[in-house]
Amino acid sequence: MATEIIKVPDIGDIEAAEVIEITVKVGDTVSEDDTLLVLESDKASMEVPSPKAGKVSHIKVNVGDKIGEGDEIVYLEIAGDSSSTAANSSAPAEKPAAAPATASATVTPVHVPDIGGSEGVEIIEINIKVGDSIAIDDPIVVLESDKASMEVPSPIEGEVVGLKVNVGDKVSEGDLLIEVRSSGSTSTETTTNTPAPSAGTSALETINVPDIGGAEDVEIIEVNVQVGQILKADDPIVVLESDKASMEVPCPQDGEVVSVLVKTGDKVSQGAALIELKTTSTSAPVPAQTTAAAPQASAPAAASSTIPSIQSDDAVKPSKTVHAGPAVRRLAREFGVDLALVRGSGPKARIVKEDVANWVKNKLKEPEKATSGAGIPAIPDQDFSKFGQVEILELNRIQQLTAQNMHRNWLNIPMVTQFDEADVTDLEAFRQSLKGEMEKRGVKISPLAFLVKACASALQEFPKFNVSLMSDGKRYVQKHYVNIGIAVDTPNGLIVPVIKDADKKSIWQLAEEIIDFAQRGRKGQVKPNEMQGGCFTISSLGGIGGTAFTPIVNAPEVAILGVSKNMVKPHWDGKQFVPRTFTPLSLSYDHKAVNGADAAKFTNYLGMVLGDIRRLVL
Repeated sequence: MATEIIKVPDIGDIEAAEVIEITVKVGDTVSEDDTLLVLESDKASMEVPSPKAGKVSHIKVNVGDKIGEGDEIVYLEIAGDSSSTAANSSAPAEKPAAAPATASATVTPVHVPDIGGSEGVEIIEINIKVGDSIAIDDPIVVLESDKASMEVPSPIEGEVVGLKVNVGDKVSEGDLLIEVRSSGSTSTETTTNTPAPSAGTSALETINVPDIGGAEDVEIIEVNVQVGQILKADDPIVVLESDKASMEVPCPQDGEVVSVLVKTGDKVSQGAALIELKTTSTSAPVPAQTTAAAPQASAPAAASSTIPSIQSDDAVKPSKTVHAGPAVRRLAREFGVDLALVRGSGPKARIVKEDVANWVKNKLKEPEKATSGAGIPAIPDQDFSKFGQVEILELNRIQQLTAQNMHRNWLNIPMVTQFDEADVTDLEAFRQSLKGEMEKRGVKISPLAFLVKACASALQEFPKFNVSLMSDGKRYVQKHYVNIGIAVDTPNGLIVPVIKDADKKSIWQLAEEIIDFAQRGRKGQVKPNEMQGGCFTISSLGGIGGTAFTPIVNAPEVAILGVSKNMVKPHWDGKQFVPRTFTPLSLSYDHKAVNGADAAKFTNYLGMVLGDIRRLVL
């Protein structure tokens, strides 16, 4: 038995790379090409394979050490090395000797390795150019699918002599990426009569985090396996999530889970142990003709094992676990959907994108349940039929939208209502004096026309009422136009048509538009674009009754004026009480945008201009 010192191979122009993982321990038996340790530089991470089979007798490095080409890594005991050499030299040759190795420069094409069956994956970055010298595992390109981003490492070292792709290209497994000219020895195939291992042998293997594009401390958001579970190749072990993407880590082979070494919430990096897997060899014992090929032949396979596999939707869902791919999880986060509430329609109850979309659609059709709000318990349905005869009816579309908007506004706006009243005695006298002219024009001027004109003037006098707050909580939109919405009660529900440029229109024009909107609103003929762009809303109950109420602000506006029925009250004029007509005003406002003093000034101004409408022309 001979001992051989294994050293760091050629790693390109990297002088010192950090040991980030040691994958063997003293006493381990390794095969040729088994990984001994993982190195990481500022350019790439790479595995260092064992050049020979043997038993590890000594490890010369520790995690965190900085090492370079030629540094000692491990000592290997090579079983029967010298004896077998002697036997081969003395034994008569049964077959012609292998041709001697010849040093030559060859151009090798490098293709896209196995990327889990994904097709048309976009190249988002190219890390090399023609003329560059690259080492094994240096990143060539970065691919990005809807599930993950991944680096494609070089399986060989040499000089880049051809670049066959561009950023933005879509590639699939087997597509040509680059051509590399390498210098090395190529040998003809040699055969040995080595008996294959017997069937049914078991081995315990540690499954580690594969190459995840250099990301570190990536959180485990889901563990999909448990001790005793039988896994198939490509079954998902865990789901990782970084600040850029989420990805499943698949099992590289069949086996039984012996131990789970991580838990949800752990932070892991490339090379971290995930599970221990008991594998069983099922190959039949046959006298194998082992073929020793050129070293480059196994490199693409090794490279592909370092790329996270992009899973299909056919993976097995463990019990009591939400099972969904990264793209589905990202979609669910965008919509704010708890995947635990979604029923999966994929194989073995896997959740697919269509399940999330259907769940959202169904929720949008249930506005009566949406009234509970975040964190607020919903009011449960009751069986009212036990108290008497009942009938269940559907809310129409307008009623549903009104309910949703009112509830949203109530939850999001800290509303305050300022109550006041305006003396409209002279205004009403003037309006009554216009009856003849109204009949001649065919237009009836209601008090609402004067209120619209007064509010338009007030918005110009107090521009902070003519704003909309932005969602970032740091900015607001100041509007330099005046559009007034008027609430109209219709048989189908409440609508709010908008009078555009109310400040530029006469009382007669405003009266005509109010009548037109009321008539068309009752017939359902007001168009959607006629109910958009409002700056301020008036809700008038003056024709019905009441003394005051608290209207809800119509977001994204910041204020609304409620108007109640006129009332005649005694008013002291300094000498005596005289009857005067007053209009009750209820101004609700968003306290994030408007202060109480501003609201009081606003209603005072309305009272002044409504009390003397001559001020509207000043």
